[in-house]
Amino acid sequence: MRYDRTVHVRTDFATTVTAVREALAEQGFGILTEIDVAATLKAKLGQDMEDYLILGACNPPLAHRALEIDRTVGLLLPCNVVVRGDAEGTVVQALDPDTMTAFTGLEALRPMAEEAGRRLDAALEALERP
Repeated sequence: MRYDRTVHVRTDFATTVTAVREALAEQGFGILTEIDVAATLKAKLGQDMEDYLILGACNPPLAHRALEIDRTVGLLLPCNVVVRGDAEGTVVQALDPDTMTAFTGLEALRPMAEEAGRRLDAALEALERP
């Protein structure tokens, strides 16, 4: 089972990060956490890597509905979105919300996962438009 939704864009990292934030906001997601993996690995291990940022995106109404069904589903929240550099531009990846249903086996989570998936797909598609 694939657990990601991925797009490749030909814009630089900083421009893409800004566009990702805007596209997610247009779909009702706020950013709860931000982890600069490249900076952390450099500071803690002295290791260099490409630009790599993890954004913890949350759509509060969807998160609330899911948590009302199962408090443990918080382990799968927020929706992680990775923005990382590659040789041809920038890669943007989002954790497929269907993993909530697959991992938990709770069919009651399916409507929230499907709506989150539609919203994430719309955000990712917006990044591919010129």
